[in-house]
Amino acid sequence: MQYVIGIDLGGTKTAAGVVAADGTVLYSGQTPTLNRAGGEAILDATAALATSLRAQAAADGIEVSAIGMGSAGVIDAEAGTVISATDAILGWTGTDIFTGLTQRTGLDVSVVNDVHAHALGEAWLGAAAGTSSSLLVAFGTGVGGSFVLNGHPVLGHRFVGGHVGHFASPYAYHDGVALDCSCGHAGHVEAIASGPAIHASFLRFGGSAAVPDTRAVFDLARGGDATARKAIGVGAGAAGQAVGGMVNILDPAVVVVSGGLADAGELWWGAMERALRQELLAPLADVPVLRATLGNTAAIVGAASLVFN
Repeated sequence: MQYVIGIDLGGTKTAAGVVAADGTVLYSGQTPTLNRAGGEAILDATAALATSLRAQAAADGIEVSAIGMGSAGVIDAEAGTVISATDAILGWTGTDIFTGLTQRTGLDVSVVNDVHAHALGEAWLGAAAGTSSSLLVAFGTGVGGSFVLNGHPVLGHRFVGGHVGHFASPYAYHDGVALDCSCGHAGHVEAIASGPAIHASFLRFGGSAAVPDTRAVFDLARGGDATARKAIGVGAGAAGQAVGGMVNILDPAVVVVSGGLADAGELWWGAMERALRQELLAPLADVPVLRATLGNTAAIVGAASLVFN
């Protein structure tokens, strides 16, 4: 059986595991992403994590053959380079992941954006297993997505495919002014439907500045606070409308919703799914809308599948 290392590199932590060809994760570990130290330091830490896991496997007679990686940022999957990245990881833009990790580990490397890796994991072993196409959308600190077709993510001509948080939403306005988005534009889905956006909506609607974050907004909403419920309802409605529109365009076999908001309970999920289904064309009315099932291992096994496929 073939064994590879799957890596999920995010803005705060890098997780990895030794993955068998059947998707079993045999060994796992993680390390902080050195997001203020620059690309070379991040590659050093990532290679050290991979080398440690490889040594654990070797001690049990298991030979690792390659690395599959999902990384934050816009990733050129052919050249193995970071086309662009936000300030969440300083100095990551322009990093040559292929060359850097290969030189440090001696292993061949395959790499895509981390949300594509997440979607590949769910398509292989998770909520979308057994389907020919799936649309995954993740709602958390940001909004991202991936359309997987016959086991391969649709990356786009310039590898920007999947940035589903960055198209216009009629919800993303306040007093007639478009809300600023993290990408530098305004009026986008992410500006109203992400976790931080729900907290920002709560404050705009008159909520107390003493409420520190989105988790606290949800706590208030569960206790019946009307302002918190309004902020969550607006964010969930924007999320559902956006996903419904994408379903109309892509016609996936199944929709998978992931991220911190998808796990926040029925208060968000119910409003999101109602808004989603209100958008659907008649032939799509029964499309399954499912929660992601693999949790933190999704991107690790999805990254590994880059090698297996």
